[in-house]
Amino acid sequence: MSADQEKRKAGDYVIIHALHIGDREIVLGENPAGERNERYMCAFCESNGLFASYTEVMVSDDYPELAKLFGERVAEQAEKTRIALNGPKIQGIPNAPITAEGCEVIGYQHDLQGKIVVIRPEVLRPEYRRATSQLQLCTGGFGASPNSRGTACYCTQLYSGKTSCFERSDILGVIAPENLPQWAKHYLEILRQEQQTEKKARDREGR
Repeated sequence: MSADQEKRKAGDYVIIHALHIGDREIVLGENPAGERNERYMCAFCESNGLFASYTEVMVSDDYPELAKLFGERVAEQAEKTRIALNGPKIQGIPNAPITAEGCEVIGYQHDLQGKIVVIRPEVLRPEYRRATSQLQLCTGGFGASPNSRGTACYCTQLYSGKTSCFERSDILGVIAPENLPQWAKHYLEILRQEQQTEKKARDREGR
């Protein structure tokens, strides 16, 4: 693959700087052949792995102006993320990363369906390498089955309820529900209650 093919693009713009922090990514792009006052652009990017959308797009021929905007947006997003991640601390939740010593390390012979799994900290972005992001309920996926050729594991984060897909190799180990810290037991109970409510609603609709 050539260097040109490897370049990330947003329309006619080549992305020259990008930083993903928290729930948003900020990008800065360049289009040398762009129309007047549209040579550079700064935007927020949302991607699902297949498609990307760009919002709050600003364009200009003034590179320092858009570089400044890029920095301001990064700073604002970093502060927003810092405040959000400070929530567990305010709640008194010990939020140090979970290592292999804190869980039962798994092999490919283990069934992960319905288990509380621990995501490897190095798989997560730096700001999320903490227990509240690592502890997840594995809800399915071919990778959750023992000795499966599939790799995808669908998981729901205990603390936030956010759903994600991880590779089986991204999972460090499992923790039995009775061995979870108290805060995790609390959020697991809330999650299971929500799942039961949704199941009852689906059953009623199916009648």
